[in-house]
Amino acid sequence: MASSDGMLKMSELAQRSGVSAGTIKHYLREGVLGPDREVVRTSRNMAWYPDSFVDRIKLVKRLQEQRFMPLRVIRDLIASDPERAARLVALEDRIAERAAELRERGRVSRSIVRDTYGLPANVLARLEQLGVLSPTRRGYDADDVAIIEAISRFRAGGYEQVLGFTVYDVLRYRDALEPLVRDEVAVLLERLSGEADVERAAGIVASGAEPMRELIGAVHSKLLQAELRRQRDSGAAAGRG
Repeated sequence: MASSDGMLKMSELAQRSGVSAGTIKHYLREGVLGPDREVVRTSRNMAWYPDSFVDRIKLVKRLQEQRFMPLRVIRDLIASDPERAARLVALEDRIAERAAELRERGRVSRSIVRDTYGLPANVLARLEQLGVLSPTRRGYDADDVAIIEAISRFRAGGYEQVLGFTVYDVLRYRDALEPLVRDEVAVLLERLSGEADVERAAGIVASGAEPMRELIGAVHSKLLQAELRRQRDSGAAAGRG
């Protein structure tokens, strides 16, 4: 039970946060729970902690286990604005939930995908092994289907294995996009963290997915054409020399 002024003992803090007293003491030593002045020490072995520490401890634990953040990063984040840190986590969770809902709602069975796009079973299996596709028992989600359709169109256009084009070429694009996506998510969450309505912020992210896909495709097309021209001009210059 909390003290009369709303403070908690260590045992109460551990019980309400679901985190062991030993871990909480470690957080306190590392300074991730905020300034020490918030703790009221009545003796060497006795202290009272504010009720707000409960949510803060849960937040630190989640940032450690789900976002794999080191404590020094968490300390800086919470020190600057603990409420903003909590909003970021809530926003990430809601976006993930919304994305999961959309993926489940739009899944297409494996048999329909095979019949529609005609990709060999071994190609689909290898894409799954590489983590490019992530089907469940209910089939492929919308992004999986878009990838499968794109590969099917590549093959129809002449990008075939006999020319050296394989499923492994997809990995080059995934590996190139991963740092871009990490940066994009960081910037996006930074800009949306002040949004009071988490549901609205999640909706903004969802509505931007398709335009972002088109933007990346258009930029890629321009860069591809520019590089082909550069190669042509470079070859012509070398020939004249």
